[in-house]
Amino acid sequence: MIYKYIAKEWAKPEESFVEDLMKERLILYRKQPTTLRIEKPTRLDRARSLGYKAKQGFVVARTKVRRGGLRKRRPRSGRRPKRMGVAKYKPAKSLKLIGEERAGKKFPNLEVLNSYWVGEDGRSKWFEVIMVNKVVLSRQHKFKTKKARITNQNIVNLANQKRRVNRGLTASGKRVRHLVKSPEKKNPKKRKTKK
Repeated sequence: MIYKYIAKEWAKPEESFVEDLMKERLILYRKQPTTLRIEKPTRLDRARSLGYKAKQGFVVARTKVRRGGLRKRRPRSGRRPKRMGVAKYKPAKSLKLIGEERAGKKFPNLEVLNSYWVGEDGRSKWFEVIMVNKVVLSRQHKFKTKKARITNQNIVNLANQKRRVNRGLTASGKRVRHLVKSPEKKNPKKRKTKK
C-alpha cells in the first residue's frame, strides 16, 4: 500500500524529499494563524493509523506551539535571583499536549482523538490534531450513504468521552501522566542462563 512508502519518507525527513518540501511549507505555516482547520492531513499514513477517516464528522486542524520552557520576562521590581521565576522553569506538559488542548479550545463542539508532528523550526513546532464531531456519531444523524457512517466502535467510544483532552485521556496526555509503559531496555551484556 502507498501508506508504507509515505511512512518511510517521513521516518527520516533529512534523507528524503520531505525536508525540502517542509522548508517551503514552514514559510507558509508561519504566516498562518496559530490554530487553523485544514481540508486534508499532511501525513496521511500517520493520520489513518491514529483513527482518521475521510468521512463526514472528521476534522483536522494544524496548531502551532512555541518551543522551549516557560521563559518569562525578568521582573523589574526587587527580588533575589532565586525568587525571580525566570530560569529553570519547565512545563509539566508536552508541547504536543499543549497543541491538542489549544485545538480543543478553538473547536469546542469537537472531541480530540489524537495528534501527530508535522514540522518544526527554531522557534515553533506544528502538530496536526484529529478531531471528531459528536453530533455525527449520534444514531439520529442522517448520512447520505451507508458508507459515510462511522462504524469503528473504538472511535465512537473515545469521541463520547467528555473533554478528554483536558482530562489527559489522549495518548500524549497519558504519556505525560506516566500511564504509558516504556519498552524495557535490553542489556546486551546480560546473558540468559540455562536452567
